[in-house]
Amino acid sequence: MKRWLKISLKILSVLLILIILTWLAGAFYIGRNKKEVLASILIQLNKNLNGKITATSMEPTLLKGFPGVSVSLKGVLLRDSLWSQHKHDLLKAQDIDVSLNVLSLFTGSININQITLNNASIYIYTDTNGYSNTSIFKSKKPAEKKSSSTSSDFAVKKIDFNKVNLVVDNKKRFKLFNFNIDQIQGRLKYPDSGWTGKIKLKTMVNSFAFNTRKGSFLKGKMLDGTLTAHYSKDLDAVILAPEILNIGEHPFKIGAKIDLAKSGFNISIAVDKILFREVALLLSPNISSKLLKFGIEKPIDIRGNIIDDGSGKYGDPLIKVGIKVRDNVVSIPAGKLTSANFDGSFTNQDTVGGIIGDENSAIKFHRLTAKYFNAPLKIDTFTVTNLAKPIATGLVTSVFPLSNLNNSIGTNDFEFKNGTANLRLYCKADIDNFQFTKPVVSGKIQVADADILYVPRRLHLVKSALNINFDQNNLSIQNGHFQLGKSELNIDCSIANFANLYYTDPDKIIVNLKMQSPQLYLNEFLPFLGPRNTKKTKSPSSMKTASKELSNVLEVSKMNIRLIVGKAIYDKFTAKNLDADIALRGEGIYFNKISVEHAGGLLALNGSIIQEAASNSFKINSKISHVSVSDFFYSFDNFGQKSITNKNLKGYLSSLVDISGRISHSGKILPRSINGKVTFNLKNAALVNFEPLEKVGKLAFANRNLSDIRINNLDGILNIKGDKINISPMQINSSVLNLNVKGIYGLTSGTNIAMDIPLRNPKGDEILDKKQKRDARMRGIVLHLKAFDENGELKVKWNKEHD
Repeated sequence: MKRWLKISLKILSVLLILIILTWLAGAFYIGRNKKEVLASILIQLNKNLNGKITATSMEPTLLKGFPGVSVSLKGVLLRDSLWSQHKHDLLKAQDIDVSLNVLSLFTGSININQITLNNASIYIYTDTNGYSNTSIFKSKKPAEKKSSSTSSDFAVKKIDFNKVNLVVDNKKRFKLFNFNIDQIQGRLKYPDSGWTGKIKLKTMVNSFAFNTRKGSFLKGKMLDGTLTAHYSKDLDAVILAPEILNIGEHPFKIGAKIDLAKSGFNISIAVDKILFREVALLLSPNISSKLLKFGIEKPIDIRGNIIDDGSGKYGDPLIKVGIKVRDNVVSIPAGKLTSANFDGSFTNQDTVGGIIGDENSAIKFHRLTAKYFNAPLKIDTFTVTNLAKPIATGLVTSVFPLSNLNNSIGTNDFEFKNGTANLRLYCKADIDNFQFTKPVVSGKIQVADADILYVPRRLHLVKSALNINFDQNNLSIQNGHFQLGKSELNIDCSIANFANLYYTDPDKIIVNLKMQSPQLYLNEFLPFLGPRNTKKTKSPSSMKTASKELSNVLEVSKMNIRLIVGKAIYDKFTAKNLDADIALRGEGIYFNKISVEHAGGLLALNGSIIQEAASNSFKINSKISHVSVSDFFYSFDNFGQKSITNKNLKGYLSSLVDISGRISHSGKILPRSINGKVTFNLKNAALVNFEPLEKVGKLAFANRNLSDIRINNLDGILNIKGDKINISPMQINSSVLNLNVKGIYGLTSGTNIAMDIPLRNPKGDEILDKKQKRDARMRGIVLHLKAFDENGELKVKWNKEHD
């Protein structure tokens, strides 16, 4: 055994000595024949080139290539035959190390085992006509078929790049790839099928632009890893098996097929647990700028392909990306989706066979479930197509308690205590700067048993239910039921072209509202008379903005209301069979036509109330037909004055009223604010306990009862200006006296009323006919009196300036 061991050691020693002697002989040969060896190397490298590779000098580097012999080529240039036109060196290297097969030196045919490029630049250039300086590698004799013995003459087993700048510049197809290669190590084998190898690389990406007009992928990222490559002669393609390649600081599994014959490729990408923003920033700006409008908080899994068929037909490569999102938070322009789960995809060729680009791009979300401001959503497929002019479509379904929306919809205009919402909406909308515009919506929202507080108007609605129907651009509300205090409202509503006008011109929205009620307490609607009570939001957000927009739209839109009420009650006012046509315009409430049964008669009016800061202004044109004057004055709180009240009046009133004034936010007519004209007729009337006439009675008619004056018919005109009522000349024919009255009655001061009172007792004329009564009316003694204010007291004296 020891003998065989000794023999083996001797054999190994002999072999080692032979290798060293051979290596030394090769090194000696190179040293003595540098010019001849350099010429042989250049001849080997220049085989089948349509151009020329040159080197300024060559030096042996003994240790680098052991057991082979290495040389260092200095000042290497590789130029194609048209270099003088485009001026781009295909290769320019300060130093190229070449490792040679030692035995080949002595056979006269040098074989290269390894090539190492140091401090070099490679510029692969294609001009606008399609000519490339890589044509240098095309065979000078394409028809000549190589024998198998020469097929592997240039079978380099190792290729290394150190500090190499690689540029692929294709002017015809607007492509620019630019890499600062820190290191590439290629280890190759040459089976009959082609070649296989391991490629270890570390390179910085300066540009990876498939279309320079749209920017670069992977810009500024470091690529670091090892790839397994195989060249297939049959396919004329290089195939990269899926391997881990670090892009930036994240591991990606990258595979590829590079079709050399067609200059095309198919790159597959897989990455797990990566942030969405990091992925978006790897893409070209035209894509990333759009994707970054969205956000995904937690890491996601991504699978994708980048494909170029080499035809140059589309310019851009085909991109297909799929993502998997689970229990995540997704930011969208209109807010956030929490607890989000979906499978997403992106492609820039949504229509197969169509163009590749933004116009044919699509972002799709499949089987999406999430919470949108606490409201659960379910969307089978949500799609954003044509990223040049984005259009979003999707079917949204959700069932949730309305209370989930509290503290979520931004402006706090609404507070929900009870109720549920059930929605099913198909939506289609343009996206302008990633905000929804021109939406087309079809579907329904059902709200049941809702308890809602509308904060700006302090309106508390209970037992509310309604069906909101969307018919593309139109909106309607059906079977609506609301209870506000003791008031009940049943409503139907339609809004034409709502979706378009909401975003483009909300003040042109016209709401046609029909309301019916068995009983309304009008004072419960007084909040409409006051200013909006808004709450400040804690912080801005897109949902808060949207909520504020909705609130503003509700305020600026126009509303036409048809109101039919069995019984309407406001403080002391009670009416039946109210039929009203009301319009809301901005800060104004316009009564186009209102008719109502009140106080035994009919009341019809039109007018307006304009909301202002301190109080509201109003205008009223009214026709009153045969109403109880006592009840009428009582219902309207004696129109803000205390002189002639419902306790002073009896009879039936018909009147034409044209007045304006101010009303408080609580619905009270402000004293001394009324201006206008009242034309009236009283029938079967009585003036009871009216102080001015009672004082006249004490002065001149002690035996007559001026506390209860009966009047069969009275016509009059009153002009009201603040706290002054101008009484046009008026003849009063009563049960106790006749008198002519004119002048000014002051509600607080300034009374100056002239009265002409014949002493003749009307009872004595009861047997006369109308003409005789008229002729006898002012016969006899006539008292000319004046009622006036003095220091806040009403006094009566003789009127020396009577007519």
